[in-house]
Amino acid sequence: MLDVLQLKNKVNQMSLESIRATVEELQLEGLVTGSKTPFNRVHFNTCFAEIEALLQRGGYHRQLDVIGYQGQVYALFDPARWEAVQVLRGLKDYVDATQAYAPARQRG
Repeated sequence: MLDVLQLKNKVNQMSLESIRATVEELQLEGLVTGSKTPFNRVHFNTCFAEIEALLQRGGYHRQLDVIGYQGQVYALFDPARWEAVQVLRGLKDYVDATQAYAPARQRG
């Protein structure tokens, strides 16, 4: 695993093109799930300031927050447009639906 400085450097060196879809989704919806970003949980735990700076360089200049659900999924969101509880409920619903779908798929 990369050490913290290497991880931060990796985020700082990401191209703006790699985050373009994330910036567009944040500007439109104010919410983007982790599966639609080039970042993983380790990035958010260690490099959130660098992620914010990268998104600002990419054109997203609003406040930003991140929330996760049981270490399984997470989302970036604009706290001026979304309540953390709303985002958390959406993530929970997504995990519940995914878990309900997985056993049905294995039986099928």
